[in-house]
Amino acid sequence: MAFVKAQKSKAYFKRFQVKFKRRRAGKTDYRARIRLINQDKNKYNTPKYRFVVRFTNKDITAQMVSASIAGDLVLAAAYARELPHYGLKVGLTNYAAAYCTGLLLARRVLKKLEMDDEYEGNVEASGEDFSVEPAESRRPFRALLDVGLVKTTTGNRVFGALKGALDGGLDIPHSDKRFAGFSKDSKQLDAEVHHNYIFGGHVAAYMRTLMEDEPEKYQSQFSEYIKAGIDADSLEGMYKKVHAAIRADPTMKKSEKQAPKEHRRFNLKKLSYEERKAKLIERLNTLNSAADEDDEE
Repeated sequence: MAFVKAQKSKAYFKRFQVKFKRRRAGKTDYRARIRLINQDKNKYNTPKYRFVVRFTNKDITAQMVSASIAGDLVLAAAYARELPHYGLKVGLTNYAAAYCTGLLLARRVLKKLEMDDEYEGNVEASGEDFSVEPAESRRPFRALLDVGLVKTTTGNRVFGALKGALDGGLDIPHSDKRFAGFSKDSKQLDAEVHHNYIFGGHVAAYMRTLMEDEPEKYQSQFSEYIKAGIDADSLEGMYKKVHAAIRADPTMKKSEKQAPKEHRRFNLKKLSYEERKAKLIERLNTLNSAADEDDEE
């Protein structure tokens, strides 16, 4: 009988080291992160900024983040849920909304650093590739795109947010190969197709198709658009107004929600020693009085 050697001995488990928590949860690609945050030694204590874009089912988060030993520091943030303040009440997670969110963050960062007058970016969104030119006094604000775990396919919404940030006046190294409208065959970006995506043309085309072929599906799928009085023809005009409103005032608006008047408790209030003692005495008195009544009967 052959003897099988145990490969994972006690010594193996003593040396075993678990991966980082966010790696175990599948939330962070540390191989990509180290390349994004690695800073030259001769640039001591100089923050290296990342343009972080994340998508949920109902929202888009765009943040300008720098890494420190204590943890990541957020310089500014913008969310798609803020866009109703600027006139965009529906379709808050599509390519056009991602562009608006990127534009909002770019203008907010530059306003915070008092660079918004110097770097206006691309005021008229044409769909063509745009890179900001350095001014005489200050260099443009530079950041690196952080897409997280998203598959970087051509036309992905993260590149819509990137385009918005570029048009907003930020300096982000990029290529036009991943923007919507780039053709693999001709190896060129079709600016007209990209312009169409920025202004919700792909949504408008789908709305028209459903209206003709499946009116019932159109009524259910675009019920919020119908309620807001938005049709396929008015989409481009609406997005132009949103872009103008963002540029006019990119500062974060305070929430209009009222604070609750009474704090709702879902657990029992913690009693002091005296209160617990009084409660016990009261309970004992109730039991004794009940026992006396039984004896009298």
